[in-house]
Amino acid sequence: MLAYAMNSPGLRSRQPQRALRALQDFYASDLGATLERHLTEPPAARALALFHDVARDVPAYRRFLAARGFDADAVRTIEDFARVPVATKDNYPLCNALPELCRHGRLDACDMVAVSSGSTGAPTFWPRFVADEIASAERFEQVLHDAFRADTRRTLTVVGFALGSWVGGLYTTACCRHLAAKGYPLTVVAPGNNRAEILRVVAGLREHFDQVVLFGYPPFLKDVIDAGRADGFDWRKVPTRLSFAGEVFSEAWRTLVCERVGGADPAHDAAALYGTADGGALANETPLSIRIRRFLAERPAAARELFGEARLPTLAQYDPLRRYFETLNGELIFTTDGGAPLVRYNILDRGGVVPYESMLGFLAAHGFDPLAQLTPDERARGRRQPFVFVFGRGHFALSFYGANVYPENVGVGLEQPQFASALTGKFVMQIARDADLNAELEVFVELAPAAAPSERLAADAAASIRAQLERLNSEFAHYVPAERRTPRVRLRPFADPEFFPAGVKHRYTRS
Repeated sequence: MLAYAMNSPGLRSRQPQRALRALQDFYASDLGATLERHLTEPPAARALALFHDVARDVPAYRRFLAARGFDADAVRTIEDFARVPVATKDNYPLCNALPELCRHGRLDACDMVAVSSGSTGAPTFWPRFVADEIASAERFEQVLHDAFRADTRRTLTVVGFALGSWVGGLYTTACCRHLAAKGYPLTVVAPGNNRAEILRVVAGLREHFDQVVLFGYPPFLKDVIDAGRADGFDWRKVPTRLSFAGEVFSEAWRTLVCERVGGADPAHDAAALYGTADGGALANETPLSIRIRRFLAERPAAARELFGEARLPTLAQYDPLRRYFETLNGELIFTTDGGAPLVRYNILDRGGVVPYESMLGFLAAHGFDPLAQLTPDERARGRRQPFVFVFGRGHFALSFYGANVYPENVGVGLEQPQFASALTGKFVMQIARDADLNAELEVFVELAPAAAPSERLAADAAASIRAQLERLNSEFAHYVPAERRTPRVRLRPFADPEFFPAGVKHRYTRS
């Protein structure tokens, strides 16, 4: 039967040998050895090899290079690689038929399609193959092993990302199941982004485990925690740990949510992953990166010196053999294999890369040795991985409950006929925090020159923005809880110098 499967034309298109080999290697791998392969195998060589493989085998990428007059054979060094044209969602995947993004133009060589939503709300499809999940599973493994010690603790992992075709929920579920198959004493339950169902399954199952790990977008998990507390749910009964994705949060916020579930050590109780629908899980927070970030959170001048901005980004570590990061004009670009491989791909995230030794040197110059704060076991493990920092897409989109909120969507809500005489259509949106550090979408809207503010006008504008976000942005409609979808609209005078100064280029988002 196995021989038949390996020789069946239909099954050959799914590359069962590749899947079997990738899964076997992962299940037999040692995490420590995996994370330090880059010390002996140059990441640049891996990136070059992938580039030539993709240029040869992926029809859409061959056309992409040809249309720009670029000769793939001329790329022999990493300096040559830095001249390869940069791909974006607009100039690459959205310009090609889905099968053409896959090797040999074979969509049927992939076994899954993930879905993300852009500024128009139209779905973007990302082909996946089971072997592609391994690189992401390693990021989940590092969080669960190094931060939460799930290798020695019976762990219930609760997937609180949206399910269905959305990438986060299914990918998290698959990666956790791979870890269970590898031998971790880990059990997965996937209630999705349903607060009541999460509380129900945790209450019914946690007594059988040493710890519970909740996966979800930061503001949603806080809502879950607070809803449980309001109903008398004791999160401390079984140790509860948190894993986030999707957006940046403050260290004060991390401390708060850890305290509410009984966590005493934020570096081991709450960790974020940096991932995208395009490339899967790209990097992850570690106890080391969290301690560094908490140090910098108290020293804004040092943070600004390191990151180049006053705001604090997500700080994670990554495997440069799996994801080859570069920076270009202050934005991250990456190269990674997958069902639809991506080479020098820009997802428009602001950020940068810091080599491991450079990070330690910078911190030493500021009187801080983060390795001294690690446990003896953590110091023995090493984990000499490079760092990547991510601000998100602050120039044009905000991340709210994991959904990208685009100015284009909000603008439609203010461009309705009933507002023509009262509003100019200009606005500034930001993510604000209430007194309990809950996230809310806040929109400052410019009044027309002769218009007067009123509570009714603000409420009508907020309702219109919500309606258009729900209509146009499918991520917003699926990810953001219904009670959080109405933005707080604040009406400002025409040409308000703080938000709408005259004579300068207008920016629709504020960090």
